[in-house]
Amino acid sequence: MNTPRDRRPLPEALLSQLKERFGAALTTAAAALEHHGKDESWHANAPPDAVVYPASTEDVAALVKRCAEHRVPIVPFGAGTSLEGHVLAIRGGICVDMTRMNRVLAVHAEDLDVTVEAGVTRKQLNRELTATGLFFPIDPGADATLAGMAATRASGTNAVRYGTMRENVLAIKAVLADGSIVQTAGRARKSAAGYDLTRLLVGSEGTLGIITELTVKLYPQPEAVSAATCAFTSVDAAVRTVMQTIQLGVPIARCELLDALTIGAVNRYSRLGLREAPMLFCEFHGTPAGVAEQAQTVQAIARELGGMDFQWTTLQEERTRLWQARHDAYPACMQLRPGNRAVATDVCVPISRLAECIAATNQDIARASMPVALFGHVGDGNFHLVILVDPRNPRDIEEAQALNTRVVMRALEMDGTCTGEHGIGFGKIDFLEAELSSAIPAMRAIKRALDPHHIMNPGKVVAID
Repeated sequence: MNTPRDRRPLPEALLSQLKERFGAALTTAAAALEHHGKDESWHANAPPDAVVYPASTEDVAALVKRCAEHRVPIVPFGAGTSLEGHVLAIRGGICVDMTRMNRVLAVHAEDLDVTVEAGVTRKQLNRELTATGLFFPIDPGADATLAGMAATRASGTNAVRYGTMRENVLAIKAVLADGSIVQTAGRARKSAAGYDLTRLLVGSEGTLGIITELTVKLYPQPEAVSAATCAFTSVDAAVRTVMQTIQLGVPIARCELLDALTIGAVNRYSRLGLREAPMLFCEFHGTPAGVAEQAQTVQAIARELGGMDFQWTTLQEERTRLWQARHDAYPACMQLRPGNRAVATDVCVPISRLAECIAATNQDIARASMPVALFGHVGDGNFHLVILVDPRNPRDIEEAQALNTRVVMRALEMDGTCTGEHGIGFGKIDFLEAELSSAIPAMRAIKRALDPHHIMNPGKVVAID
């Protein structure tokens, strides 16, 4: 298991400066440090030496300048829902909790965009957009902060239609490692002005700067929405249904696969009565006639491949319950082995290789000694395993890591990626090097240029000696 390393005591001079500048917005209380030293991953906790709660971009800039003077690490923190150790202070230092920066700054309904502070969460934003007829579609499951979602290049169930955070962030305000404040772009839908710093910071995981504000795209609420479920005799049949649906150009909004083990866990956790078999959850957006046609097309494809119990509904309460159950798949699977932690995989492959990749992965699952659930956003070739391990049992950890490695290397052999949406953190640094070995020197050069003293979330994304 990964453990904290290379930690140095926090300089008393820095702590004194921060207390003077931030007062009660700085804490070294044990409970706060413990809370900010863990995420949803299986990695060992690594608490910071202090936590600061900034209220503005200027607060963040002041904090970073002081930390830069003392060469002290800085770790941004949002909702703490990351899965690869992104927010763990493995080198110690200051945790920057962005949750007090939670204002929706400007809704530009006529331009279909909104500017928010870093700590605004996706659910908060959509609540505040209710009266506008617009919504923000990226939903990674957890109620993550928008800046955290941008920093990890998150996506979720709607990505097959609306894209990921990469496609939906228009502009970013960020604080760089020297404390300078940069604005990466305006609100124009396209620009050819200079280097694309917006895209550089999206997915940078706090290693190049701290995002304090961002402007994201909005979309009109669809006139009609329908949700459908369909069970299958095998995971392979379900995946082939998805492949044919995508290849036929059906404009599906969501397409999720849950295997039989996951469905059983969801039934118990969310009090559903679904057939305990591999199942697709789908959603269609458009006009009433359009969503009906899309659902009927998918039903016909599924029927040819042995689909069972195909049901679809336009009732909001039923759709909400269905998708809440899908978002609860992770905590539901955790109950399969209470007291354990989850090693989560996150590969993505070209849609034409998805059935092959999942079939081979299911052979690995059949040989595993612990419960392993499979589900994911198969509409864009992204799926996950939840491998339940006893973190105190080295054999469990070794087996889970070996399984994860086989899944990742298989995906890479199929021109896929080691992470479709979870990011690298420090848990997947070796996999990133296996995937993009020729690009790693350029990534290191960018890191050294923007963060020469290696204080911005050190030890994440790329290894720096």
